[in-house]
Amino acid sequence: MADAPQHMHAEPDEETIQFATKLFNCARQGDAETFRELLPQGLPPNLRNHKGDSLLMLASYHGHRETARVLLEHGADPELGNDQGQNPLAGAAYKGDLAMVELLLAHGADVNGCAPDGKTALMFAAMFDRVEVVGLLLAHGASREARDSRGMTARDLAEAMGAASTPTLLAD
Repeated sequence: MADAPQHMHAEPDEETIQFATKLFNCARQGDAETFRELLPQGLPPNLRNHKGDSLLMLASYHGHRETARVLLEHGADPELGNDQGQNPLAGAAYKGDLAMVELLLAHGADVNGCAPDGKTALMFAAMFDRVEVVGLLLAHGASREARDSRGMTARDLAEAMGAASTPTLLAD
């Protein structure tokens, strides 16, 4: 059997690593202009770092709506989870970023998508008492009955975390 071509085994060179690092920092810092310039030139919108975090995951988690919007408009997948199975919607819900949650939902994020442990965006919002986000997710069809891997609903998790307001919103 012939050896595979050398380029198939090559590690990225230092210049490529520096460029990728710059891109992930641009996503974290909300540099929408860089993505406006590079995405139409062929930059993959679902580029992921060593932890599996996509550019969209980083932009959305750090609250950079314009950067997230540019990525989404160029085909970034709102469902692309990282190595822990966390998705951008859950991160935005955890942070309580109502406008980001709206943006992700408008671009196809699954309101009932979940991590490997079964936790949904509604559960994260409920646990951290993000009242407005809970209301928005419910209005978009989030399931109150969904259960995580331990059998707990969003209301159960909110109560366990001592959330002040969300357990009432989630009452049947």
